[in-house]
Amino acid sequence: MNPLDRLDYAILGALQLDGSLSVAALAERVGLSSTPCWKRLKRLEDEGYVTGRVALVDRHKVGLPVTVFVSVRTQQHDEAWLAQFAAAAASLPEVQELHRMSGDVDYLLKVVTTDIGGYDRFYKKLIQAVPLSGVSSAFSMEQIKSTTALPLDLVSFGASKV
Repeated sequence: MNPLDRLDYAILGALQLDGSLSVAALAERVGLSSTPCWKRLKRLEDEGYVTGRVALVDRHKVGLPVTVFVSVRTQQHDEAWLAQFAAAAASLPEVQELHRMSGDVDYLLKVVTTDIGGYDRFYKKLIQAVPLSGVSSAFSMEQIKSTTALPLDLVSFGASKV
């Protein structure tokens, strides 16, 4: 059973679209007065539903126009190797996301960089960090959709949607 109600989801949805909203503006947007809205927001933060508020920066305008999806394969699947790999990937600022995958690819990284030369420098750091059995790179030609907002309208209250 989902511990959040309609108003909690309205608060989360509004914050996803504009994390800079004041409590008063947020309260107005979701139909609450400021104090109950603040209490709900504080609870959502305390319980880890809101993990942070950030400004989204246009990567093209700051000189990071290249996105690369890097598929990694390994012959090692023990916790020590994974810890070393995760630490190495986390230390590389180009890595935006790191996923452990099912199927033919063991790990998938989303990397942003300046250009092909920037990716080559990243690649050399990655392959020196830990033993890998294969690395494959796919360069994004065009970003068609990008959002940080979760589809909260897919969540039902009380029972799972099928």
